[in-house]
Formats: sequence, C-alpha cells, structure tokens
Amino acid sequence: MDKKTLAIVSYITIIGWLIAYFQYKDKERDPFVIYHLKQSLGIAIISIILGVAINLVVSMVPALSVVVYANIAILVLWVLGILNALNGLKKPVPVVGPLFENKFAFLNVNA
Repeated sequence: MDKKTLAIVSYITIIGWLIAYFQYKDKERDPFVIYHLKQSLGIAIISIILGVAINLVVSMVPALSVVVYANIAILVLWVLGILNALNGLKKPVPVVGPLFENKFAFLNVNA
C-alpha cells in the first residue's frame, strides 16, 4: 500500500488502524503516515473515553440521553481526518488533533 492509502485506512476503526500500522512498520518510516496514525489513534482513544462517559451519564440520568449526539462530533473528526489524508495534508483535526501531534512516541521515525 502507498503512504496515502495507509493514512486513509488508519482512520477506518481500530482494525483499520492496526492494518495500517502493521503494513507501515515493515516499510520505510514516512512522516505523513506517522502523522495520520497518531491522529487516528488519538481520535479512537477520545471515542472510547467519550463512549464510556456518555454511557455512564445516560445510565444515571436518562433525561440526558441527548448527550448521545456527541458521537456525531467523533464521526465528523474521523471524516475530517480521512479528507486530510486523502488530500495529502498533515493538518490536525479540529479541537483534539493538536493534542496528539507529539504523543505516541512508539510511532516516531527513529523508533
């Protein structure tokens, strides 16, 4: 797979991330792929945390079931990440993207 395809696949659920990671780790380390692996892993982590938090809140206060619509924000972040990868951009996704630019050292070029 080429680097753009790996970057796009990394956003398609955690299984896509794993496929992209294992395809990538055997090849020359490319900063573009690393960047999108970090962004997509960050979105996946935020998604899991948000999902657990929403389930806890809704189970305690059913009247707040409207909070479930926060999952749409995660979907938007994933779509924006895919569009950035598709266009060959190393641009962080809004709000949470900058948090993950310097995280996940195991993905770095010198690893």
